[in-house]
Amino acid sequence: MNDMNYNNELTALLAELVSIDSINPDMLAGAKGEAAIAAFIAAWATRAGMEVITQDAAPGRSNVIVIARGSGGGKNLMLNAHTDTVGVAGMDEPFRARIEGNQMYGRGSYDMKAGLAASLLAAQRALSLNLRGDVIVTCVVDEEMLSIGTEAICRELHRWRPDAVIVTEPTEMELMVAHRGFVWFDIETFGVAAHGSRPHLGVDAIAKMGRVLVELEKLDLALRAKPTHPFLGSGSLHCSLIEGGQEMSTFPAHCGLRVERRTIPGETPDLAQQQLQMILDDCANADSKFQAKLTRGFARDPFETQTDSPFVGLCQRHIAQVTGSPAKIGGVSFWADSALFSAAGVPTVLLGPRGFGAHGAVEWVDLDSVQQCADVYTAVAQEFCA
Repeated sequence: MNDMNYNNELTALLAELVSIDSINPDMLAGAKGEAAIAAFIAAWATRAGMEVITQDAAPGRSNVIVIARGSGGGKNLMLNAHTDTVGVAGMDEPFRARIEGNQMYGRGSYDMKAGLAASLLAAQRALSLNLRGDVIVTCVVDEEMLSIGTEAICRELHRWRPDAVIVTEPTEMELMVAHRGFVWFDIETFGVAAHGSRPHLGVDAIAKMGRVLVELEKLDLALRAKPTHPFLGSGSLHCSLIEGGQEMSTFPAHCGLRVERRTIPGETPDLAQQQLQMILDDCANADSKFQAKLTRGFARDPFETQTDSPFVGLCQRHIAQVTGSPAKIGGVSFWADSALFSAAGVPTVLLGPRGFGAHGAVEWVDLDSVQQCADVYTAVAQEFCA
């Protein structure tokens, strides 16, 4: 599967994808979004002889579902990749797919148009393998923000009927079976506004938040001191944003803090909320003037697939055959759409190429590993969908 013509075809497809501006419009006002890349994928897949379905995840933001249809009666494999990217601040020619040695540079080359290109080529190959099952590539919008694309796919899983999913995020050619989740919280502390020269009349909301900050740091250190997950270690917590006060000579009546709690399998949003509420309750018990409010916001569950899953074993075998080395199993620190598929009850793993610079000013992908991904996806499909 490592012939030069195929490698050139894959590299050319990836270069085309990188050259298309698909910055997520919810991340950057005025960004072009995913419409142009969706149109390109649909046209490419149609020319390749595959079935193409578009699905609106939001107005003007369409998923493209590419299907290499089997003869029927086999298992269906879904390959999932997102089409949106983050912004390009600080980048030099972000949409020129520049190749140096074995590295392709450009926004999205690593995160994650390489996985997208490898998935599309694997599906095209599947057409000639006489499979009974379908190979389905879900090219989804908005993973970098709220994952409305994969949420739309999951709402219609009965339509696609996947028996297993490979999320093709970059994983350095390691098979990832776990990742953290997260919960966002807002904490507010309340004081009493007064002239700075009259401290007996004022209550400093920012100073009250200081008590909270100290305890939050203690909680984070306590979490990380007791790693319990074999691949992810522990949950964690950090303070992301803080604001308060109105002018120099006035006691601040309000302080707001935004907190992110990263969770591991077994840690729920309710548990995280209880831990933070306990901190606020303790502060209130120690200080009669302490007033605070905790609000839970957006949350995503952690993800875990058991290492003894048959699909994990199948992927391990083919990674080893393609790369010539035993497949490494692990977990990634970032959240991915894999959690949504797993929550829907579909066996799911992550596997993608090597590279550098996701969300950074310099981004590149290792082209050999992109080829290996296409080979592994194809080999898995050939066995799984037979």
